[in-house]
Amino acid sequence: MSSQQVTPQSLVEQGLHATVSDDCTVIVRDSTSANLRWANNTLTTNGVMHGMDVSVVSFVRGSQGVQVGTVSGSAASQAQVTELVRAADAAARAASPAEDAADLVRDRVSPDWDESPVPTDIHVYDVFAPALGEAFGRSTAADRVLYGFVSHEITTTYLGSTTGLRLRHVQPTGHYGCTGKDSALTQSAWVGGATRDFSDVDALAMEAELEQRLGWGERRVDLPAGRYDTILPPSAVADLMIDAYWYAGARAAHEGQSVYSRRGGGTRLGERLAAPGVRLFSDPAHPGLGCMPFAATGSSDDERSVFDNGLALGSTDWIRDGELTSLVQTRQTAAMTGQPVTPYVDNLVLEVDGGTGDVMDLVRGTERGLLVTCLWYIREVDPQSLLLTGLTRDGVYLVEDGEITGLVNNFRWNESPVDLLRRFSHASSTVPSFSREWGDDYFSRTATPALRVPDFNMSSVSQAR
Repeated sequence: MSSQQVTPQSLVEQGLHATVSDDCTVIVRDSTSANLRWANNTLTTNGVMHGMDVSVVSFVRGSQGVQVGTVSGSAASQAQVTELVRAADAAARAASPAEDAADLVRDRVSPDWDESPVPTDIHVYDVFAPALGEAFGRSTAADRVLYGFVSHEITTTYLGSTTGLRLRHVQPTGHYGCTGKDSALTQSAWVGGATRDFSDVDALAMEAELEQRLGWGERRVDLPAGRYDTILPPSAVADLMIDAYWYAGARAAHEGQSVYSRRGGGTRLGERLAAPGVRLFSDPAHPGLGCMPFAATGSSDDERSVFDNGLALGSTDWIRDGELTSLVQTRQTAAMTGQPVTPYVDNLVLEVDGGTGDVMDLVRGTERGLLVTCLWYIREVDPQSLLLTGLTRDGVYLVEDGEITGLVNNFRWNESPVDLLRRFSHASSTVPSFSREWGDDYFSRTATPALRVPDFNMSSVSQAR
C-alpha cells in the first residue's frame, strides 16, 4: 500500500492484525494545527502542522493474571505501526500482572468510523486575521503594544480493538491569548479565551478590552499583603476548579491522600463540601464544550485504565448542591470504593444557583476590594486541604465604591479551591471560560462564573509584573 493510501483506519487494522498477544487495542490520533504569533503590533510567525500518533496496548493472559504492554509513538506507515505492536507485545510478555485488570469493552462501533480525519488550516483565521491587523493599527496609534498567540487544532481519534471496538471522535480545540502593554512597558494586561472554530473571536473586542484595562492602571496604588474582598473572573475560577478536578481521583481519596479523604478512612462522598446550590460537573455533550464521549488512553494510572478503553462517558456530577457526589473512578477504583464507575471526562462546568450578571456586576456591588484578572504559576502546597499557591499577573485592580480606581501591585496567594466553594459570597452567571495556567496545553474546555471571595488570602507582595 502506498503512503498516499494509508489511512488511520488502515493503521488500526494493521496493528490489530500484527499482534501476537491475546488482545490488543490501537489508538490513532490524526492532528492538524494552525497558529499565528505576534509581537510589537506585528505578526511574526504562522504555521500549519500535521502529525499521526499511535498508542498500542497489548494484553497477555497468564496464570497469575493479565499482563499489559503499552507503547506509543509517531507512525505514518503500516511498517511503523507493526514495530510499535511488536514492542508492545514484548512489553506485555515481560510485565507483571496488571492491578487494574477487567474485562475489555466489546463490540461498539461508531457510525462514522469509515470517515476521513477532519483537518484545520490557516484559513480558520480568515476573519480573525484582518481584524487583528486593524487592532494593531489602533494600538500603534494609541502608543500601546500587543503580544499574543492563537492556536487551532483538530484531532480525529480512531480506537480499535480485537474485541470489536471501532470508535471515532473529532475534537476541535482552539484558544487565543493577547497581552497589551503601554509604550513604556510599565504595565500589562491580558485577555484570552477558548474557541472551537474562531468564528466567535473578535480581535477588535479583544483589543478594546485591553485598552480598558490599561486605562484602569493609570493610577497606581501599593497595598500590603492581607485578606481582601476579591473578585475572581471566570478565567481565574477555571484555573482553580481544574485543580479541584485533577486532584479528585478516587484512589488517592480512598487511601487518605487528598482533600477528598475522610478522616479516619474512606472518602468524603456524600459530605457537603461547598455552599448549597453549587454544582461542579462534566458532560461530553455540554453545548460548546463537547468532548470525547468514550474512554481512550494509552496507559493506566490512578485515574485512567487501559482496560476501560471504549467505555461510554456521560454527564457526571462531581459536586451537586454542595455535596461531593462522585470522584474520578476507573472500574478498579469503583470496586475498591463501592461507588459507580465515573471516569474522567475532558471538560468541566461550575454553576451556582442564583448566579447572575457578569464580573463587572460583582465589581459594582463591592465597597472595597480587588479585581484579579488572572493567576499563574499555580502549585500544590498541601494535598490534605488542596492548599494551592500562585501569583497574580497582568493586572490586579483596586475596587472602591463599585468602581475600579487604580492598579495594585501583584501578590502571592494561598488558597484551596475546595474551601473557596464554601466561602464565596457572590457568583455571576456561568460562561465559557479559559484557564490561563492550564488551558494552552492541558485543559481548555471549561465554563465557570466569576466569584467574589470576601477574605481571599494575599499572603505576600510579589514583584512579578
